[in-house]
Amino acid sequence: MLQRRLGLTQATAINMIDMVGIGPFITLPMVIGMMNGPYFLYAWLAGALLSMVDAMVWSELGAAFPKAGGSYNFLKEAYGEHGAGKMMSFLFVWQTMIQAPLVIASASIGFAAYLNYLWPLGSIASKAVSGALVVLIVVLLYRKIEDIGKISVFLWAGVILTLVWIIGAGIVHGNFLEPLKHINDNIQMNYAFVAAMGFACVKTMYSYLGYYNVCHLGGEIINPTKNIPRSMFLSIAGISILYLAMNISVSSVIPWHIAKDSEHVISLFMQSLAGNAAAVVVTILILWVAFASVFSATLGYSRIPYAAAVDGAFFKVFAKLHPTRQFPYISLLFLGGTAFVFSLLFKLSDVISAILAMRILIQFIGQAIGLLILRYKRDATLFPYKMLWFPLPVYLAILMWLVILVSTGFKMVLTGLLVIVLGIIVYFFKAKKQKEWPFNLKKK
Repeated sequence: MLQRRLGLTQATAINMIDMVGIGPFITLPMVIGMMNGPYFLYAWLAGALLSMVDAMVWSELGAAFPKAGGSYNFLKEAYGEHGAGKMMSFLFVWQTMIQAPLVIASASIGFAAYLNYLWPLGSIASKAVSGALVVLIVVLLYRKIEDIGKISVFLWAGVILTLVWIIGAGIVHGNFLEPLKHINDNIQMNYAFVAAMGFACVKTMYSYLGYYNVCHLGGEIINPTKNIPRSMFLSIAGISILYLAMNISVSSVIPWHIAKDSEHVISLFMQSLAGNAAAVVVTILILWVAFASVFSATLGYSRIPYAAAVDGAFFKVFAKLHPTRQFPYISLLFLGGTAFVFSLLFKLSDVISAILAMRILIQFIGQAIGLLILRYKRDATLFPYKMLWFPLPVYLAILMWLVILVSTGFKMVLTGLLVIVLGIIVYFFKAKKQKEWPFNLKKK
């Protein structure tokens, strides 16, 4: 059985290092380019708002069902353990086995991309680096959870140090608030602006994802009814401030029309302020952050197939714990191996939108609707944490996620739907063989 060994500090650290990762450093120029103006900061504010609203949904569910697997348990409880919940939870695990390795691979590919600033790599060498990083992460995670908690806090310190240095450098430069003075320059509230905001928010949300990682580790969190919600809101508040401050800092030194075309904008920023040596150091710290993100994401996702297998809803082999270190090693090895393959096959630009498109309908919208169902069917005492102004935040979260889904583009939406349809087909074959819902409607 998994043991509760992670406190609030460790849970928050795991969330924050998963949220930061390589995301903000590679998406910063993308967001500026999509918004094409100094008002690009609004896309980061919108991402923070959606994250905070959606965290209310996760907090209610995470505090009520603090088990390993996160959304797997939430969907099962919401749609019925012996009913449609079997299919919904299966679909979540099904898509997780595809998109979780993509998330891990995206961070490792981003790591290799930033390494190019220090050592120019060919395409084959870049793939080798990204693959090797995944292997190293699996090796580090092959240990007891309390040791992982200590490693997470250590990595988290590097994440905070990097962001604080970048922000501090911009403040010392003396022009820190200049971007805010021009945030509304040439802004026009029309369809083009709304469309650009949607496309840009796909990238900013990629950078915010991970605020819920603690829910996947629910079975290992101390005092989960309080620490799960607290760690999420602390993570989002802290990271939002750091992201906004970092963007303001960079754009106060590198004009937005130059920053949007830079592949290593943070390195260029530090080089402009303090020379080549400082640029090298900050690039190394960014690589540290990317490494920490792969570490945290792999840790959280490895608990999902395990939880489903323990529950009898997935292949039994994934239910195995390491005989002496008590962690789901089969799940870890499978996701790590798949991520290794993905890191060799795909480009970073191909996976960011796909990651969101593939998970929005089942994980985010599906469990938001599920919370509405649970709140209607069950006694309020089931929910130790209760959001303010329920159910308005739930409806707002659903609407915002629909906008993000459409903004990923037709091809990505179609890909996400295809994954779901294939998962439904596989589920019905499995359900018919095992006489589960809807082929056996008799309640146990």
